[in-house]
Amino acid sequence: MKILMFGRGVISTQYAWAFEKAGHTVEFYVRPGRKAEYGSTVSLNIYDARKSIKGTLIKEAWPINMVENINPSHDYDLIIVSVQHYHFKKTAEFLAGKTGKATVLLFNNFWEEPLEQVANLPEEQLVWGFPQAGGGFDNKGALNGSLWGSIIISTFGTELTDRAAAVIDLFKSAGFKSNVNKDFRSWLFGHFVMNAALHVETLKAGVSMLEAFQTTRHWKNVIANGKELLPLLKARNVDIKKSPDLKILGLPPWLLSFGMKLAIKFSPPLKQTFTGHSNQEEKNSYAKDVMGMAEKMKIRLPIYEGNKELYS
Repeated sequence: MKILMFGRGVISTQYAWAFEKAGHTVEFYVRPGRKAEYGSTVSLNIYDARKSIKGTLIKEAWPINMVENINPSHDYDLIIVSVQHYHFKKTAEFLAGKTGKATVLLFNNFWEEPLEQVANLPEEQLVWGFPQAGGGFDNKGALNGSLWGSIIISTFGTELTDRAAAVIDLFKSAGFKSNVNKDFRSWLFGHFVMNAALHVETLKAGVSMLEAFQTTRHWKNVIANGKELLPLLKARNVDIKKSPDLKILGLPPWLLSFGMKLAIKFSPPLKQTFTGHSNQEEKNSYAKDVMGMAEKMKIRLPIYEGNKELYS
């Protein structure tokens, strides 16, 4: 399959590497001028955890192919979009009229209504999903990340299309299992809320995610942060029971911290995910965006209101 990754980010780079190793052709779209800035290789320092929770450390200068324009008559079979949620609207506007006959996998977080965000893209060509990878680029441009063995493929209450089935086959060919979710809206918004609850607490603590996630106090506050956001989800008609992430809010803080300590100890890929995450703008955006939605819907969030200076 011929695949175009939109951007050379943390998620797109790791999956592109896996696809190329599986025999697929992969290119990256980057903004004009970025080819020269990035150079012809990516320095990888990633854990490949497709077969084991301990993962295999990959250290490689990986040669990549980049393009700085997308010809509307291109021959890509698949375009994968995985950008920060606050960049998605502009990305969708840019891709309008450039998708050709390709399937477009939206491998992305959303907080605004997803179906409204893709109004100018061809609905019949879209497949929805979510990655299971993480990390970040360091100040030397090296990617410190982790790549897990499954992904999520989703719909909004409908059956999978033939295009979605082809995407599942693609990931299978590269050693990934696909888990299917048919209430993606509830999953997305629940996941977003948990990210907001986690990140605002890390900002308050002034320590790394790795340190914070191993303390009972941190998880006690995270649970309080998350519960404060439940009325916002209910006001948006989200089925809270359909969000696996929100089940964390019903667990004892000591159990969460103990479990995290064990997981970090025995899973280098998980530790790498936390230590590698370097995008401060992204961390700030979760609390900022839930606060913005709450203000629009006239719902009070005292914890988030009281910590505005941390993420504004």
